[in-house]
Amino acid sequence: MTEYAARRPLPTSPFKARTEAPPKRFAVGDRVTHDAHGLGRVIGVEGGGDTAVLVDFGSRQERITPPYTPMHKL
Repeated sequence: MTEYAARRPLPTSPFKARTEAPPKRFAVGDRVTHDAHGLGRVIGVEGGGDTAVLVDFGSRQERITPPYTPMHKL
């Protein structure tokens, strides 16, 4: 079985190296919007935001876990 080295861009390459987006961080009191649940306010953070975020959407409270792709801070 042959192992291959990880690809790395050359410094002179015209193509940009892929960069990872920084992880989303939420704090208690942040206003957020969620693609499925709508507008809400963060009322709890578990594990510094690495575990889950508790959000009050008015009619219900939801525990949102990473990745927080559909949720954005306002």
